[in-house]
Order: sequence, then C-alpha cells, then structure tokens
Amino acid sequence: MTVIAHISDLHVGMTSFDENVFLKAVDEINNARPDMIILTGDLTDNGYYREFQQVKKYLELFESPLFAIPGNHDSRNLGYQTFEELIGERSWKLTMGGNLTVIGLDSSTPDENRGHIGRPQHLWLDHQLEDCVRNNHFSIVALHHHTIPVPNTGRERNILSDSGDILNTLTSRGVNLVLSGHKHVPNIWKLNDLIIVNAGSLSSNKLRGKHGNSYFMYYMSDDEIEIYLQNVGGERFLLEKTSINPL
Repeated sequence: MTVIAHISDLHVGMTSFDENVFLKAVDEINNARPDMIILTGDLTDNGYYREFQQVKKYLELFESPLFAIPGNHDSRNLGYQTFEELIGERSWKLTMGGNLTVIGLDSSTPDENRGHIGRPQHLWLDHQLEDCVRNNHFSIVALHHHTIPVPNTGRERNILSDSGDILNTLTSRGVNLVLSGHKHVPNIWKLNDLIIVNAGSLSSNKLRGKHGNSYFMYYMSDDEIEIYLQNVGGERFLLEKTSINPL
C-alpha cells in the first residue's frame, strides 16, 4: 500500500501562521508514516526571504520525503526565486515504486493572485502524461490553483486562466488524481474518472466559515484508493473510496 499526505497553505509569516496547529499536524503526519508528503503551495504568507527561511526549518520536522510547489503568496516579493534556492524546483516529476508518477506544476505568477500554467509548461505536462499512459502508471498532478470552482468559497476570482486546456489534457491523458489548495476549503470533485481534491489550510488562521485546519490522507492499494479528510487534532472522515487500476 502507498500512503500519501496532502497538505497545503501553511502561510508562515507574521500574523497568519498558527505554530501550535502546525506542530500538532506534524506529529499526526509523522505518526501516520506516509511514503511521501505533497505540499500544494502557499508555504509563506508574503514570499519574503525570512519567511522562506522559517518555513524551511518547519518542513524539516516532517520525517517523510516532502515535495512542494509554490502558491501565489510564495511568488510575491521575488519569492519565486527564493523558492528555488531554499525549497526546490517549482515544477517536477517523480516516480515511486516503478508504477506511480507524481507531477508538480507551478501555477503561480509573480505578484499576482491568478493562476496560469502557460504553454511551455503545458507541453511539458502533456509529454510526461503521455509517458504515464504508455507505461500504464497511476498518475497524480499537483498544483496550487484549483482547476474548477470550489463550493463555499464565495465569488470565483482565481481559477486557472487556462483551466479548460489543462482539464482537457488531464482527462484525455487519464490522470487519476489532481491535488490543489489555494481556497482554504477542503473539497472533492469527480469528473469522469478524474478525482480532483482541494485541500484546506493546514496551519493558517485565514479560514472560511466553520472550516478548521485540515489535510488529506490517501491510501492506495492494488485496486482501490481511500481518501480521508483529517481535521488537525480532531475527527477524520472517509470522503472517497473508489476502484483504480493496479499500482
């Protein structure tokens, strides 16, 4: 079985970050011993160099391998450069166990809130997904901005500007999971055979309505996937259980 933790929107900074909640989440995730952790953006609140220095120390508390992509907050104030220096590449591809591929995309634009993949990165994505189809890999794509609107988040403003083209590629290439963050509201959509998961905020106090801090856990066996919403320090809910192609 492959276990993945999906966290998002830490917002490490002066006022938005709740350190106590974050440390509690670290303990919970370390106890779960996932094979990997995917962080879908907004590690910092303003993209300042000092915030990235702080978040790097916080991320070192996780015991499992962690792979992050930037969010719109991370690309402010030259943060898109700092991300590469202190965190890692802004887009990447990795393979686990020979038959699971995870692709991270940078959907951020410097000093703007909107999301955009762009033609060069889109072509690169399509090429990687073509390999997944050829090799019969289970495929996961992670990006910060949501590809379709998320309920209970008010007026839609920051969806991917090229979401139609990206969704067409994701569905036509048979992607299994799309992981996002950005709106601080957990949600799952099913589009044909594609499961689209939007994570809430792991440790920010910028929360909507009664939503608390949370993260997702994915448990993938040979023939099915279970997706759990875990409230930090609270209840856990099974939100999706579905059959998948063998890993």
